[in-house]
Amino acid sequence: MRATVPTSLNCGVFVPNFGPFGDIDALVDLARESEAAGWDGFFVWDHILFDQQTPRDVADPWITLAAVAAATSRIRLGALITPLARRRPWKVARETTTLDRLSKGRLIFGAGLGAPPEAEFAAFGEDADARVRAAKLDEALAILVGLWSGEDFAFAGTHHHLKTMRFLPRPIQTPHPPVWVAGWWPNKPPFRRAAHWDGIFAETVGGATPTPEELVELLTYIKDHRSAAGPFDVVLGGVTSSSGREAERTVAPFVAAGLTWWLERIDPKHRFTVKAARTRVAAGPPRVPSVSTGVEK
Repeated sequence: MRATVPTSLNCGVFVPNFGPFGDIDALVDLARESEAAGWDGFFVWDHILFDQQTPRDVADPWITLAAVAAATSRIRLGALITPLARRRPWKVARETTTLDRLSKGRLIFGAGLGAPPEAEFAAFGEDADARVRAAKLDEALAILVGLWSGEDFAFAGTHHHLKTMRFLPRPIQTPHPPVWVAGWWPNKPPFRRAAHWDGIFAETVGGATPTPEELVELLTYIKDHRSAAGPFDVVLGGVTSSSGREAERTVAPFVAAGLTWWLERIDPKHRFTVKAARTRVAAGPPRVPSVSTGVEK
């Protein structure tokens, strides 16, 4: 069975939480403007330092998202991506449940290993080894779902141990907020992980946008490993011009390959000023009809 395909592509704004965007007021204003301009989502990066060599302003993503939730009413929101290996999953469960309820069920949860590992882990005395972080990530995701359930839950893993407990209230969304897993193609383990959740936020090694051909390849791989039921989102971040038709021409090949969410990326390489970001947001999202991803639901 396949999920119902939306009539048009979902489009979000994807903004760093540092540099000129380390100002929470600027982020909240940009979120309001995104909603007014017809965008479907507003997502912030989840970094605590990003670069040891370049001191810069950094806004906490979760406090920012709470302010965004209070200032908007329609757009989906979330942090992309949260490196769960440096978080206590029960604290994340409390935060995300509260945010989902504050936003009236608009939260999307993004998870991954996190990068760069030296600045985000080793600089704070955390284990930066990719295998260790991956193991912690898998345990944390299992704990999140167990605590989100509102039912009795216990966990015994290599890195985390929870006695039997029940977390209340539950998130508004059922069975839980959508979980998007991030991965750098062609590294296979993150895509096998994503196959068991609700979506993939795909990049290539180094953080670049995959080509449409690479998107087809990685979706075929996910389909071969997918066992979970329910809708599956296919998410890419990239840059389009402010011209509606030109932006649509940029995105259309990805939609044909199976894309369901396009995230307009604001980062140090593209439009890294608040003014430039506001200009692109005000021009509105590209609108391209969606097609089936071919991923079994």
